Amino acid sequence: MNNSAFSFQTLTPELIFNSLATIGINVDSGLTALNSYENRVYQFSDENRTRYVVKYYRPHRWNRSQIIEEHQFTQQLSQADISVIAPLIINNSSVHEYQGYLFALFPSVGARQYETDNLEQFDSVATMLGRIHQIGAKQPFEHRPTIGLQEYLYQPQEILLSNAIIPNKIQTDLNIILRDLIKTVEQHWHNDWQPIRLHADCHPGNILWRDKAIMVDFDDARNGPAIQDIWMLLNGDHHQQQIQLTSFIELYEEFFLFDNNQLKLIEPLRAMRIVHHLAWIIQRWQDPAFPRAFPWLTDIDFWQQQLKQFNQQIEAIKAPALKLISIM
Repeated sequence: MNNSAFSFQTLTPELIFNSLATIGINVDSGLTALNSYENRVYQFSDENRTRYVVKYYRPHRWNRSQIIEEHQFTQQLSQADISVIAPLIINNSSVHEYQGYLFALFPSVGARQYETDNLEQFDSVATMLGRIHQIGAKQPFEHRPTIGLQEYLYQPQEILLSNAIIPNKIQTDLNIILRDLIKTVEQHWHNDWQPIRLHADCHPGNILWRDKAIMVDFDDARNGPAIQDIWMLLNGDHHQQQIQLTSFIELYEEFFLFDNNQLKLIEPLRAMRIVHHLAWIIQRWQDPAFPRAFPWLTDIDFWQQQLKQFNQQIEAIKAPALKLISIM
């Protein structure tokens, strides 16, 4: 597929209407674009006033087998009465194709945004995530990757150091500090953990609330350590995070046993996410949506702050890891 398709420039309303018609869905409203940079996601109503969400997957990111694995995982969770938004099965398939675009249809669910300072909601997420991991541990993904240094550090390093977007004045310092960060991660990373199927992008923005927590957007799902789905839900200073973590794990372990050895991976995983995220933006720069959304990426002030963050993260990795504490 050519670059214009990679950037979704060929994904016109007419193409969307026609693609939905091929699976028996006739759009009877306008298309409301929902927040998504990696894919294109739209809400609409059909002729029966049923609301749906349709997702068009970015070409060349996941293949059909990898998308099907994600869908099968969410369907298993839904069948276990876990609150996730699973795709609809139409014509015996959850993945459809039209003019080179793979797409899926989902029910539209009304809900509020998850509140990070709400204890009831926090406890609900802990219980839900324990149940998700209980099922995720039954078998690994076969076609999706496993979280590791190659995807999250080495490949992003190549992207960051071989592009024309980052200001020249910062390149030398970036090379040195990024190399130090990667070396520090290598020294603290270990593979002594059970790989399970994860959400893998479990930040508060991917959680909704409607009487109970609802997990959405499994697009980044892959194998990895359980802690990957937990650390992004913690906030505050070191002590506050330890209190939150202890409360979280107590509820989580009602369904899935947590390996305390994974606590050492939190700061390496944070570093990996930071580096991977920056490379992801640069890699997608040809998509017009990215320069509009991230205009600061070409500013030298941003990169100077980023270098400071890298140095701070090096120190965070070297510092004592979070631990479970007594909160009685």
